[in-house]
Amino acid sequence: MRQAIVVSALLAAAPAAVASSPDLSPVVESVRSTFEVPGVAVAIVKDGELVLAQGWGLREQGRADAVDADTRFAIASQTKAYTSAALSILADEGKLSLDDRVIDHLPGFRMADPYVTREMRIRDLLTHRSGLPLGAGDLLFWPTTTHSTEEIVRRLRDVPLETSFRADYAYDNVLYAVAQRVIEEVSGQSYGDFVRERIFVPVGMAGAVINSDHLPPGANAATGHAQPGFSGPLVTVPPMTWSNNQAAGGIYASVNDIARWMRVQLDGGVLGKNDDGSERRLFSAARHRAMWELVTPIRIPAQPSVPALAPALPQFAGYGEGWSISEYRGHKLVWHTGGWPGMVSRVTLVPQLDLGIVVLTNQEVGAAFNAVTMEALDHYLAAPDTDWVAAYAAAVAKARAGADEKWAAHLKARDRRSRPSLPLAGYAATYNDAWYGDVAIALEDGKLVMRFAHTAALVGTLEHWQHDTFLVRWHDRALNADAFASFTLDPDGKVREFRMEAASSLTDFSFDFHHLRLLPKG
Repeated sequence: MRQAIVVSALLAAAPAAVASSPDLSPVVESVRSTFEVPGVAVAIVKDGELVLAQGWGLREQGRADAVDADTRFAIASQTKAYTSAALSILADEGKLSLDDRVIDHLPGFRMADPYVTREMRIRDLLTHRSGLPLGAGDLLFWPTTTHSTEEIVRRLRDVPLETSFRADYAYDNVLYAVAQRVIEEVSGQSYGDFVRERIFVPVGMAGAVINSDHLPPGANAATGHAQPGFSGPLVTVPPMTWSNNQAAGGIYASVNDIARWMRVQLDGGVLGKNDDGSERRLFSAARHRAMWELVTPIRIPAQPSVPALAPALPQFAGYGEGWSISEYRGHKLVWHTGGWPGMVSRVTLVPQLDLGIVVLTNQEVGAAFNAVTMEALDHYLAAPDTDWVAAYAAAVAKARAGADEKWAAHLKARDRRSRPSLPLAGYAATYNDAWYGDVAIALEDGKLVMRFAHTAALVGTLEHWQHDTFLVRWHDRALNADAFASFTLDPDGKVREFRMEAASSLTDFSFDFHHLRLLPKG
């Protein structure tokens, strides 16, 4: 579930905002062509009004169904802001405080360090500063697993920490499963029911659902697409559902739905007026301010990935309560991206301009939504013309070239004449990782096959790479997550353990194979 810090600028002041709606068709069509995106949807809210809600392209390649403003996409990590809002609603009702200790509401909650367990506050679940490394524990639910939410929370005690508590920013998803359990315990409702009744209904998000399995038959919904091997022809990606960590990224919604959400956010939580003229609120003004306050600073690179992206380099960046916070041309941005198998997206709010922009796509290229977002921002800021499609295309090309160079280095270092230390049957066993669980390797038709016990999608064939290292090629090629598996032997020539790591630097960080330590079971 990739979350990238990609925008903001170096200019200290901004020109007067432009009020008219931009014509985004040229940039959207350029994005669709350049990055091979079947479908895109965009909505813009300005000064309390919906000024654009439009779709381009197809819900699924090879089919005639067009994307429109009501087409639902997986919005993935944009869901985190809804989780933050749910906790704020409960705080306004006096049922919890964001300063409460997690163990006050979930007595069985444990982290790997007793101090962190004792001091972890509900706010810390939202702000990516727990001490967990990037993406740690994501394999507990990504791709879809059989672990329950309760089991994910229980297994957190065995996920190792990497840094000191609250010392550094490291994006995580797994603590949102804990936030989900807090919401459920405090409210007495399931997460899905709470968000549906307390957020979707009052905001007017009639098309929004929690998880793809709640989409009605024949729904106006996009299909995800990916390029196996990060290149080549697009393939469709089956819908993925997260009943066990909905709070991190479970929502499906259209740009019309999200436009209503953006309007409430830009209005500070106000839904409208009651009969007596008083404000009808989703959450309080105090809670709204807190959600948009920068809590965890994020280090900014000295240079952008490519020179063409220099105008988008932020002066400051950080994370609040379920929102990314940064700056562009002297204006504060409150935003979030979403990354899902086959679909990526971004929502961006500019409070000073009363402006909201959402871009949803059904291909795994974040450059697409960024180019469209930046084009829209520049329109309202009357900024100098920038070819954002070309800039982000250069960044994508550089990332892919870097991945190719690393793969070439692997190939150069490979000793093709080497042989495994053991006959293949010597590696076949059931292995166990303390936090994930079992991973089985079996000899089938003369080949080693790996199966993750709780993850149906993670089935792959082991190809000998060199010495006691194998390359795991997953049978589902759209995963783009092939991994090395390296075995360590004891003095008696038996497997002591094996470790894994992604074979490509382009693999999504949620495939956190490198955090596993797999020991022979029994």
